Amino acid sequence: MKSIRNVAIIAHVDHGKTTLVDALLTQSKTIQNDDSAALLMDNNDLEKERGITIFSKNASVVWNDTKINIIDTPGHADFGGEVERVLSMADGALLLVDAKEGPMPQTRFVLKKALAVKQRIIVVVNKIDKDGANPEEAVNKTFDLFVELGANDATLDFPIIYASAINGKAGKEEDIESMTDIVPIFDAILEHIPEPAGDASEPLQMRITNISADAYKGRIGMGRIHNGVIKSGQDVMHVNRAGEQMKMRISALMTANGLAQQEVKEASAGDIVSIAGIGDIKIGDSVTDPEDSRPLPVIDIDEPTVRMTFSVNDSPFSGQEGKFTTSRQINERLQKELETDMALRVEDTADGKWLVSGRGELHLAILIERLRREGYELQVSKPQVITKEIDGKKHVPYDRLSVEVPDEYSGAVIQTLGSRRGELLEMNTENNITFLEYKIPTRGLFGYRTQFLTDTKGLGIMNSSFDDYYPNPGDWTDREQGSLIAFETGDTTQYSLVKAQDRGTLFIGAGIRVYKGQVIGQNARSQDLKVNVCKAKALTNMRASGSDHTEHFKVPKEMTLEDALEYIVDDELVEITPESIRIRKRDLNVK
Repeated sequence: MKSIRNVAIIAHVDHGKTTLVDALLTQSKTIQNDDSAALLMDNNDLEKERGITIFSKNASVVWNDTKINIIDTPGHADFGGEVERVLSMADGALLLVDAKEGPMPQTRFVLKKALAVKQRIIVVVNKIDKDGANPEEAVNKTFDLFVELGANDATLDFPIIYASAINGKAGKEEDIESMTDIVPIFDAILEHIPEPAGDASEPLQMRITNISADAYKGRIGMGRIHNGVIKSGQDVMHVNRAGEQMKMRISALMTANGLAQQEVKEASAGDIVSIAGIGDIKIGDSVTDPEDSRPLPVIDIDEPTVRMTFSVNDSPFSGQEGKFTTSRQINERLQKELETDMALRVEDTADGKWLVSGRGELHLAILIERLRREGYELQVSKPQVITKEIDGKKHVPYDRLSVEVPDEYSGAVIQTLGSRRGELLEMNTENNITFLEYKIPTRGLFGYRTQFLTDTKGLGIMNSSFDDYYPNPGDWTDREQGSLIAFETGDTTQYSLVKAQDRGTLFIGAGIRVYKGQVIGQNARSQDLKVNVCKAKALTNMRASGSDHTEHFKVPKEMTLEDALEYIVDDELVEITPESIRIRKRDLNVK
């Protein structure tokens, strides 16, 4: 039997995890990728569009007679439930750090999780060929981060590999000219990542960390074998999270071979496998020996910090654009999502709606976008933070926010973050760029991203991750401007939109069907304003003397799902269908 290494790849968003995995797969001759721009591991449409990893994935390569199981993890803290689960399968991690940006807020998040489970870390300084790259400074900042997170002396003595994953090159020195291939990373894994602990002679113990489905095999559970041997056709004891036990039989046993799953007859302690035959298997369940059914500890997942109310779409246009529109269909889909997303919570409300809680705005926005693409129609409310009662006082979630902005715009950013109860922790300036670090209520970031882009003329960079719960700093106004609301149902006309655009910023163009009570723009003033955007110009037999050509219609602001979620206030909802994203008032007859 070949020796095994289980290694996770962790990093901040867009520091090159998936690109590195692709290089490892192709250079080990495990798989051929003829399209250098196509990331093999990002196989979900949303992942391809956004350039981020949302779902953890497992692949394997064989190098020098050693099987290396590679787990690509999300870099965004909103998908921390995925990170925590997959780290429990690994014995070490490659920590990717951008040679120019250095450690970022999400780097802190994923590294903290890896250190908590005492994993051996190999630091890979990636993108050394990037303009402005400073690998030495990136290493120094990474070392400081390890110290800040309480790493011991052995962990602080981390090996360093320099790389340009997009070019498939790596080396122990930062000179890219001396690099030829990605082999130094394979060598570092074999040298520094320990073989998995576990004893094949002990009774079987395996914990499920991921769920998938197959049209022929049914429900498939993936996890690492901690002890013992598992065989296809073997009787096992299924122990769920509640401790209930049921004897089952394994109908199929698979391990990763490249990106594919290959059926095998048996696997032993240390390997990562997928099993079929247990119809109701869930994440966190244990699979054990029937004669010795001691389950493994259940994985602890950080609690959600943000929630939203989901409801059936009851707008005048409901049922016109979606395939799945009923309460039963939406409820079934949310329950299905709970089986694979450990960080999600769904509660039924007394009025037939669902209170959906997640790890952040992005976590819930991605869920909504997936439902939309699958053909669901629904309505969602403004995101709200989840509060806690600690020592008799109300506590709210806070984020650590990192901002990089040109000097001339730093004043506007500091002023706005201060008004949102942000606490400035650190500030320094380098090459006319100001770097700010804040501790800010999670609620303070709701709706801020759009304003940040406006304040910095699109030149600012901001990243955040959950920090902790702190006493409530008090309330403040979320949005100073009111909304422009459609006066009646009908098709918009350019004639009426030109008249309405002087009132504020429009979200829709001409020829769009709207309904009474729909939000069609943002008012320049603080109160809501009803406007008639469906009125057509009266026809006469008099010819215009050129006045029609002087009025210019500005391009409306297109509202994405994230923009809409950021924009709405408590008395507004976002209507989501496969074809449209509309903002509306809760009460369509609002005066």
